[in-house]
Amino acid sequence: MWYNNRVKNIIKNLTFTVQVFKEGSTFVSYNPELKVASCGYTLEEAKSNLKDAMSGFLKSARKLGTLREILEEAGFIYKRQKWSTPNLLVMDRLSLAL
Repeated sequence: MWYNNRVKNIIKNLTFTVQVFKEGSTFVSYNPELKVASCGYTLEEAKSNLKDAMSGFLKSARKLGTLREILEEAGFIYKRQKWSTPNLLVMDRLSLAL
């Protein structure tokens, strides 16, 4: 499929959100667009492991033919033979009483 072959190099230029928090002594990294998570013993290791996990997820999606659907669901737009990253307007935290 021409789409899957051409999108391989375009994906490298997309920007994704990374959230990192601590659970005990472990750093947990999470990407909300793809709903992919990883962890590590340091902040940098957690981010590097997340990058590897996201890359593997996207490669698998490409092989399965679901990459376009996944990226569109995550808010990315395919236009003029390239993907555009969605504009992040606000990143905030909210407190709720339970």
